[in-house]
Amino acid sequence: MNKRKNRNKRGIITVGGNLMAPGQKRPNVIVLTQPKRFGLDIADYMAAIRAAENVDFSRRYKLYDLYSDILMDTHLSCVMEKRKNAVLCSEIEFQRNGKPDKAVNEQIRSPWFNRLVGDIIDAKFWGFTLCQFYKEGEWADYDLIPRKHVDPIKKLILRHQTDMTGLPWDNYTDLLFVGSPDDLGLLAKAAPWVIYKRNTTGDWSQFSEVFGMPIQEYIYDSDDEESRQRAMEDAANAGSLAQFFHAKDTEFKLTEAGNKTGSADVYEHLCERCNNEISKLVLGNTLTTESSENGTQALGTVHKKVEDKVAQADKRYVLDVLNYDMADIFARIGINTAGGEFCFPEKKDIDPTSKTNILTQLKTSFNLPVSDDYLYEEFGIEKPADYDRLKREREEARKREEATAKRLQQQQRQKPEEEEEAEEEEEPEPEPDPEPKRKNSFRDRLARFFGKAPSGGGAVLDW
Repeated sequence: MNKRKNRNKRGIITVGGNLMAPGQKRPNVIVLTQPKRFGLDIADYMAAIRAAENVDFSRRYKLYDLYSDILMDTHLSCVMEKRKNAVLCSEIEFQRNGKPDKAVNEQIRSPWFNRLVGDIIDAKFWGFTLCQFYKEGEWADYDLIPRKHVDPIKKLILRHQTDMTGLPWDNYTDLLFVGSPDDLGLLAKAAPWVIYKRNTTGDWSQFSEVFGMPIQEYIYDSDDEESRQRAMEDAANAGSLAQFFHAKDTEFKLTEAGNKTGSADVYEHLCERCNNEISKLVLGNTLTTESSENGTQALGTVHKKVEDKVAQADKRYVLDVLNYDMADIFARIGINTAGGEFCFPEKKDIDPTSKTNILTQLKTSFNLPVSDDYLYEEFGIEKPADYDRLKREREEARKREEATAKRLQQQQRQKPEEEEEAEEEEEPEPEPDPEPKRKNSFRDRLARFFGKAPSGGGAVLDW
């Protein structure tokens, strides 16, 4: 309810139909008109372009109705979302003195900021974007002003889309204009290809209906009305096939194309060409969206680099708007961005194995501490509820293990010393060197054999 009241107070550009909403006290500033969709051709496109480029009285509502119509094309909407998602899926951060600012980052992580980034990129497709900012409690928000009700050249807010005069938007201090007043956007270049493809697809559908399904032929007597009625009833119960009724005295001939397969290929090739042109316009390439018979991995890599360059340019475009054009608006809505800047922080894509090796080197080689919270977040591991207790127990166990290892090391260091002292005490005296052996002469051998001769009267002989 507060939001509705704030939007209806003076200074807020309200948008709606001719009837006021419940609780609304004033008529809407902008009265919307239903857009014209489908049935548009190249003649409508050229007329819309001429009206938008009129020097004295530029009128763009027809062109923007055409844009709304061609955005129903699946291929165009797909490549546009792909280009926008390359920026929306990248994290934006506000830094002051090289460090993230918590207060500002809380605001930019809200849904309104994500919508703002998407609308900023849409300025390249539509030509411009005009937003009005306000604050709802602690959070900021904004409204996108309908482009059909904006004259960017004369800087006017139009009540009705066909008006030539309106309210000067300089009276509003909370408006953000993104883009160029004379720019008609990339959709002006994509529209002809979508129209060609739509018309080609319609002709292709008719071709498939005529030549892709059998034709039922009913012949009746010219003078027999009951026979004709009976044939029509049978045809009604037979399904949705093509049906032809003629009398017996008439002749029915169906002239087919000489090469039906070749005729079907013409439609397919034209649709493919239209899609390729749209992809090149929005993404700068074709192989990242559509497959090709002549496409290779190397060529696909080149196309991917081109697409990355487009995404990089879009990021710089968004940062320029946030850091320069939005500075005064942030200050008015109570968001302090002075002395800081918005940026896309680059994160290196490292596989888990390499990351583990780096962390190990930081710990072992450089002795640098690493936060436990960082490890849990980086590797996607849930932190235990009793983390503090487990941490304390592991620390105590580690200290005990270190003390035990230290004691064992001291014991091992003392044991060799004791063994050396014991060896020194028990060392035996050196044995005397053995006498040198004498040479065994013949005489010595005889003396050992016979013994020593008796000293008295000679030897006593038994014989």
